[in-house]
Amino acid sequence: MEETELIKKRFAELADRSYTKGQFTFTQFLSMADLSLFYEEKRSLDYAGPFVFGGYDGAERAIVRFGDPDKLGYEENFPIDTLAIVPLADKFADDLTHRDFLGALMSLGIERSLLGDILVTGKKAYIFCLSRISDFIIENLISVKHTSVSVRRAEAEDIKEIPKSFEKEKLVQAASERIDAVIAKVYNLSRSAAIEYFAQKKVFVNGRLTENTSLSLKQDDIVTVRGFGRFKLAEIAGTSRKGKLNLLIRL
Repeated sequence: MEETELIKKRFAELADRSYTKGQFTFTQFLSMADLSLFYEEKRSLDYAGPFVFGGYDGAERAIVRFGDPDKLGYEENFPIDTLAIVPLADKFADDLTHRDFLGALMSLGIERSLLGDILVTGKKAYIFCLSRISDFIIENLISVKHTSVSVRRAEAEDIKEIPKSFEKEKLVQAASERIDAVIAKVYNLSRSAAIEYFAQKKVFVNGRLTENTSLSLKQDDIVTVRGFGRFKLAEIAGTSRKGKLNLLIRL
């Protein structure tokens, strides 16, 4: 059985278990590609009340919870912890990247499906992970690249530092709302270069994979281009003197 069919079968099994046993069930963290498969199947799974969350609003990697709190009569939180990774000596810390933090975690033998997003801010990072591996990471992650670090559960003050999605604004002009044209303008690419990302299955709209280069974006659509990041079409702010659309983008 192909991997995609196995993933879809797993969704169906979790939904059925939740519905028949009257309990919440959870996937592990899903990649954008796996989440896209979930959205393809969502209509057939709606009877089990699926809900998607990755630890914060707008997370790229997320968990699907099956179970409707109203029907089950109780609530159960997602099994997600937020951990802060902090250099022991900030003055001597390397400039670390997402790849550095991910590599350090993977070197501990942790599977990617147990980890959600990794958000880097300054020389710190905040990671979202399944609660059952939090203690293991806290005890065993002692360095990232050449930088000694400590790991702790994030506190209220830490949460305020976590980068928020779509805070930056950018105004671009495009001939239309066609997704390939907008991506090219947002990331300063040629139209042909932007189209390549569709062929490589790296473009997602509202969590769903799309290969339709002529798709017309709507206000509040969220576009993810793997390797670049994501943006929201916040507003179509009229037209320029040359007849181009003024698009307000949030990054």
